[in-house]
Amino acid sequence: MHQEPEGPPLSREIRVIDIDDNVSHSIEPTGAEMAAMASLLDLGALDGLHFEYRLRRGGGGRVHLSGRLKAGVTQTCVVSLEPVDASIDVPVEIEFWPEPLIENWAKKAEDPGQTGVLDWPESIADGTIDLGPVLYETLATALDPYPKKAGASFQWSQGTAEPEASESGAFAALSQLKKP
Repeated sequence: MHQEPEGPPLSREIRVIDIDDNVSHSIEPTGAEMAAMASLLDLGALDGLHFEYRLRRGGGGRVHLSGRLKAGVTQTCVVSLEPVDASIDVPVEIEFWPEPLIENWAKKAEDPGQTGVLDWPESIADGTIDLGPVLYETLATALDPYPKKAGASFQWSQGTAEPEASESGAFAALSQLKKP
């Protein structure tokens, strides 16, 4: 029986008051954290996961994150079930907002006259932001949903139908007995 993990596979909490604007930082998960993420994402391997980022405080208590996530992954080919190696290199742009601002924005978003929301902000809870779930979710969405090994092809065949056996059902066998 598979048990769901109690919390996120990775947590890196930062207090908003401790943020140094526009200073580069990085996250390199431990082997155990990468193994947990690889297991949850059904990866054969997860190597060299590195997240470089900058935080910048904005008005109204908002925090803007910009960064880049890089990793090497091994997925399973959807055709041959062989390992497929890939490199992940994606930019990351996220806004963190205090919970009251998100609640107000959610009420406005429900208004039929408002345009659709492109990127929903992440929550600042108790004066802290957690970059672990951001890293995990970014990795998860960057993975190829249908990894395919180079040269692998899927050839579907229903078999060849004989011209005389095109009939099927209970009377097809009787029809074959009548033929000389």
